[in-house]
Amino acid sequence: MAPLQDLRPNSMAVPIRSLGPGHRERIARHLLALDGQDRYLRFGYAANDEQIRRYTDGLDFERDDIFGIYNRNLELLAMAHLAFSRDPQASACAEFGVSVLAKARGRGYGARLFDRAVMHARNEGVDLLFIHALSENTAMLKIARNAGATLERAGSETEAHLRLPPATLDSRVSALVEEQIAKTDYRLKSQAKSFWEFLAGLQEVRQGVREGRHKSGG
Repeated sequence: MAPLQDLRPNSMAVPIRSLGPGHRERIARHLLALDGQDRYLRFGYAANDEQIRRYTDGLDFERDDIFGIYNRNLELLAMAHLAFSRDPQASACAEFGVSVLAKARGRGYGARLFDRAVMHARNEGVDLLFIHALSENTAMLKIARNAGATLERAGSETEAHLRLPPATLDSRVSALVEEQIAKTDYRLKSQAKSFWEFLAGLQEVRQGVREGRHKSGG
């Protein structure tokens, strides 16, 4: 297995930020926007809206880490869930899951989120990362294979595991820099969205005034 690099080229080209409880509703909207096939590949079953809501409501932001990629409208295009083991005998293990909206495919977001999760997992002392996926989920398995993971297929499901090297100063600094860049990017997008919404509201008011004057003959 080829050794992982501390930071892959262009891994910070797409701002990826960690998500907290305040992002729960956007996470829910992201997952609810997945079609039946995408839900099947993400969860291993055709999750309905109620099941997705339960999953979202049950996210433990204290124990696990969630990462996301937003567009300029603050729509969550892609998200990853890094779930840490609850078993004291396997405390250095974590599982990775990812979802990407159909309209955002082909941009490498899944691989970018995987790189971000790997870096964070290393910094948290994880030495074994698991990916449990349906064997037909070729996109997810390609990400794992490209990272050097060992894949074991058992019928309709495939288990991938990747040994992670210990954290380094470079991996820790890279994570801090990337998180700061992502937070700044999110703040700017939020400010821009609020500004354009304000302008749109102002235009509606102006249009209403003009129409009122026209009707009154002013």
